[in-house]
Amino acid sequence: MSKELESKVQEMLKEETWTRATISNYTKNNLTELTTLIEKAREENCVAEIKAICDEHLTHSKDSIIALYISGILSVRDGALDNSSLVTLVDIFQKAHKEPIVIYLCETVLEEDENNKFALRTLAKAYREENNEKVWELYEKIVKLDFEEAELAKALAEHYEQIGSDNATDYYKKALLRYIALKNIGPVKELWTKLVATIPEEIDFFLLVQRKVAKSISEDKSALLMQELYNWYKDNSHWDIAIDILKLILSIDPKDPWARREIVECYRGKYKEHSHLEDYIRSSDLTQSFRNVFEAINDFEKHIAFDAKNFVFHRSWGVGIIRKVENDNLTINFGKKNGVHEMSLKMAISALTPLAKDHIWVLKATKSKEELSSFVKENIVDTLKIIIKSFGNKCNFKRIKAELVPAILSTGEWTSWNSKAKKVLESDATFGVNPNDINEYMVRDHEISKEEKFANEFKAQKQFFNRIDIIMKFVNNDETDKESELFADMYNYFIGFIKTITKVTDQVLASYLVVQYIGKVLPQHSYTCKYTFAQIYDDIDDPRVMYEALKDTKNTSLKEDFLANIRLLPNWADEYIRLFPTVLQEKMLTTLLEKGHEDKLKALAKEAFDDVKDYREAILYFFEKCQDKDWFKNCGVTYEKQLITLLGVIDLTYREINYSVNTTENKKINKAATQLLFKNDTLATYMFANNEETVTKMYTLVDDIPDMEPNLKAGLRSKILDKYPDFKFHTTEESKTAAPKGMLVTAAKLEEKKALEEDIQKNQLPAVAIEVQEAREKGDLKENAEYHAAREKQQFLNKKLQKLQEELNRAVIFDPTTATSSIISFSTTVTLFNKKTEKEEVYTIFGPWESDSDNNIISYMSPFGNALLDHKAGEEFDFTVNDTEYSYKVVKIEVAR
Repeated sequence: MSKELESKVQEMLKEETWTRATISNYTKNNLTELTTLIEKAREENCVAEIKAICDEHLTHSKDSIIALYISGILSVRDGALDNSSLVTLVDIFQKAHKEPIVIYLCETVLEEDENNKFALRTLAKAYREENNEKVWELYEKIVKLDFEEAELAKALAEHYEQIGSDNATDYYKKALLRYIALKNIGPVKELWTKLVATIPEEIDFFLLVQRKVAKSISEDKSALLMQELYNWYKDNSHWDIAIDILKLILSIDPKDPWARREIVECYRGKYKEHSHLEDYIRSSDLTQSFRNVFEAINDFEKHIAFDAKNFVFHRSWGVGIIRKVENDNLTINFGKKNGVHEMSLKMAISALTPLAKDHIWVLKATKSKEELSSFVKENIVDTLKIIIKSFGNKCNFKRIKAELVPAILSTGEWTSWNSKAKKVLESDATFGVNPNDINEYMVRDHEISKEEKFANEFKAQKQFFNRIDIIMKFVNNDETDKESELFADMYNYFIGFIKTITKVTDQVLASYLVVQYIGKVLPQHSYTCKYTFAQIYDDIDDPRVMYEALKDTKNTSLKEDFLANIRLLPNWADEYIRLFPTVLQEKMLTTLLEKGHEDKLKALAKEAFDDVKDYREAILYFFEKCQDKDWFKNCGVTYEKQLITLLGVIDLTYREINYSVNTTENKKINKAATQLLFKNDTLATYMFANNEETVTKMYTLVDDIPDMEPNLKAGLRSKILDKYPDFKFHTTEESKTAAPKGMLVTAAKLEEKKALEEDIQKNQLPAVAIEVQEAREKGDLKENAEYHAAREKQQFLNKKLQKLQEELNRAVIFDPTTATSSIISFSTTVTLFNKKTEKEEVYTIFGPWESDSDNNIISYMSPFGNALLDHKAGEEFDFTVNDTEYSYKVVKIEVAR
């Protein structure tokens, strides 16, 4: 049947060529017949053949209506970006004034591809000419699809304003931001005026626009726009924001006389009740053009803060309230403890920090802990606002915690409060982030949209992969407007990385994956990169390094998307094998097996167990996850070889840790390998399932690892002696006396030392810090005996804490279940016959923390204790410590109690 259809199309094209049917004869019915033919081609699965016939025909008959229509519609269905056939066809009918056919063509295309921009614009033009109200729906669609379309956004705004729709403001905003991107200042001024008249209170939006105008057009133009906004805030006595706007204008032009005059008037409005207002304006030279305006502002704001009933802070005396201001002298009450002090205004400016009445320090100084604690727990939002505003409306969580713990909340109470507070900061639109520091929060005078909140976070965030997290949260949030200009700004940031690629970096690859993902979930925003993934992948130096460089969060899946793209490459199986030791993902193994690549997996496993250095993590994965897999059982690596290789991993990681090579990662691998061998007696089980020769070989390999935890070796020795009582351990004197990296301790003693560490940190050091501070305040440090004594005590405690923490870092808890009476070892009591004195001596072996010479409890790390280790009952031995010779016979060994 498909051959018949192909022949029919060829005949139709030939007939069209010979008859030269005029355009005027074409009707919608003719095109409907062609549509039916296209549907038949799809049913008979010969679309490619039909399109090829039409494309070939167009090479010598470029105006063929049949070929243009069939080729154009099939291209749209295939998602091709080439609209040339449709453009030519529409142009033909437009010139012939066949508007109904033009409309039919566009509507047909949009049925296949609802986001086809050419069809949308052509149809919109036709609707406009015939005054069809559907044009507004098309304009909306075009504005959504084309972030650079400003004229239609403005037309929509005017239309919605005319019919009284709330959508007008949103479209005016879109149009304004788009004209800024086009650097067209005329419409920018017009739309700015319109929005100032309708939404002047949305200060964050106007500040955003100002920044964009300053960056894209000019700072001077942005300052002129802000003057218009300023007038509304001044007229409505919103002094703080009015002053901030003027400061912004002055930061652009510090010599602007208008802004300088206006800021004086604003200060007069804000502080009209202040008793020394005019004096401070005069003394700061705020009205005098010869003085730097910001120096004058700084002086004025410092002076104006010192008035009766205002609060201040002194670094030694704490919070105080100004009781009286006479001339240039202040009387300040710092409470019962620090009393009343007088100082000159000049000294106050340098020594005191003005505080608002609702500053957190003022509240802590004037209210009880119980009252504040209750308030903080019940009013999380208000508490956050108070603390953030207390520090210049810029505050991070470290500061918030410092103000609350332990003065108001306990550590336990903070944990719960902290979790709730973070949710508030994330969801409450009255909170935002500092545009210059993502870690600092701000309080806004009014709620902002979710789009603005995300955009502000994006701008403040300087880390590339954290920016990906923000845009993904935006995309996955059901309440955000995906057509907003703010989203376009974020999206275009990543598109910028892939427009022209000179070198494939982790940021370039991640941007490609982000744009690809957004194009899938938001088809209207799909972007066709001129580079294919295969081209990008070929330029990656090392895919394993690149995979590790992609940083995922709970909102992103960059690594998964990277692997999914690799899966589409012709040589994907080889690339999966190459990447697996880095990725270590079961899904990759399953895919390889399902697609018949078992031999490649076997070869990989065999290579891994032959190369400890490069495959250490893959070795752990194979050993733990693949023991019961048939392909792994048949890969040619014996179980004993696997165990020996794991011991090699432990030894290698210890050596690299000692040389400070990838310390964190090596510690993690070392711990995992050690657990695989010793946690469930995996190694011991294999050893005792075989002969004594195997036991000797495997234990020798363990003993040859000098940094292996002592209790692991001791436990293995104990098990060996239980089965082979006469087993001879070939331990050299050098290995026996080598200083262990860890320090064996009992669990009880470890808890005792941890408690001591906590007491020093939380009680003793804070207490002595107060002593130092109080002694310092008594004056003249040179002759201050109390100060020196407190400082010496502080230094002693710091050194004690440092030594204790070093020991805690080395501590290894001894497992009492591994204690054995077969040899002298940790946690044993030994009775010795002293051949020189002919008397028995009893010693208990523990660690440095437990040693007690009065009770003959000695450390296994001491020279004497170390000399006793590893001897059995009945053995005789001699040794010398500090020029003293000893000669003993072991009478008996018992597990210590």
